[in-house]
Amino acid sequence: MALLAAFGGATWRCCGRLLKRPFSQAARRGERPGGEELSRLLLDDLPPTQRSAGGLELLFGLSPCLLALRASRRRVARLLLQAGRSGLQGERAELLRTAEARDIPVVRPRRQQLDVLCRYQVHQGVCMEVSPLWPRPWAEAGEAGPGDNSQQLWLVLEGLQDPRNLGAILRSAHFLGVDKVITSQRNSCPLTPVVSKASAGAMEVMDVFSTDDLAGFLQAKAQQGWLVAGTVGCPRCEISPSSEMPVTSCLEFLWDRPTLLVLGNEGSGLSPEVQASCQLLLTILPGRQLPRGLESLNVSVAAGILLHSICSQRKGVPAEGERKQLLQDPQEPSASSAGPRVAQHPGRSSGSEKERQDGG
Repeated sequence: MALLAAFGGATWRCCGRLLKRPFSQAARRGERPGGEELSRLLLDDLPPTQRSAGGLELLFGLSPCLLALRASRRRVARLLLQAGRSGLQGERAELLRTAEARDIPVVRPRRQQLDVLCRYQVHQGVCMEVSPLWPRPWAEAGEAGPGDNSQQLWLVLEGLQDPRNLGAILRSAHFLGVDKVITSQRNSCPLTPVVSKASAGAMEVMDVFSTDDLAGFLQAKAQQGWLVAGTVGCPRCEISPSSEMPVTSCLEFLWDRPTLLVLGNEGSGLSPEVQASCQLLLTILPGRQLPRGLESLNVSVAAGILLHSICSQRKGVPAEGERKQLLQDPQEPSASSAGPRVAQHPGRSSGSEKERQDGG
């Protein structure tokens, strides 16, 4: 039935013993947070995320759960709110009101029970049993032509396997205004609750598409007039000496037509087939001479830098005076605002950081 039911009976009676030294037991088994999921993602044919008999998965974290409720793209079986509080306030009160308005069952387990359910991830006292999210076929992304908007930006991800990298990239992409995200079907991380948590819930409101022929997709978009820009860390390490592919610093790139920005796998980068489908390669120049082995950045960090360097050229970006006004006089939502601040933008923080991390 539900995920919580799987931890009933004898399991709950032995929770006192199981929870005494959870991290030391995990260490003795050679595990680390997210390690089991990451090991599964290294396989060529990715198995499905562990789910209950009803096909549900456990979404955890305040922002992911709140944004999932607001987006209404998942079926919600029930909401799990940590017990032991004298009264729910802010975002947690919003969650409870929304769940009750939609007749979603609400359960109030203790924190130790939520820890076990979430495998000791940071849940902030909030979990939901939900149906999974799947990438949509790229054909559903629409056939936007270059003439529709000269500054369209689609982010293409080939073979990303770390769910936290994918989540961080989705968060940056949503914050900076990327229009669409396309992933490769093979060897790519699925849209798991870990991804949603790492994205601060951005995954819940973004449309993510996928294709089983990434090179063919890129070639088709190039024929339509799109610029296909790949990425490379250390050009001398990742590009064949015989290659005539131009390499451009992201600071010198001019965004004057619809562009596909293509990022590759954490370890191997772009595959030769996908790299050959690109028209140029963007790189981030280091600020000093680097020893061999440190020539590249983490893919999620590189994505943020590349996207910012491109999106800062977008027409309609606030002028300098407007930016200063926004920084000096931020608009605070009124007490009667229809929604909590945390859901306004996954890239912005609000409220007490300690409260959001501890979850009580």
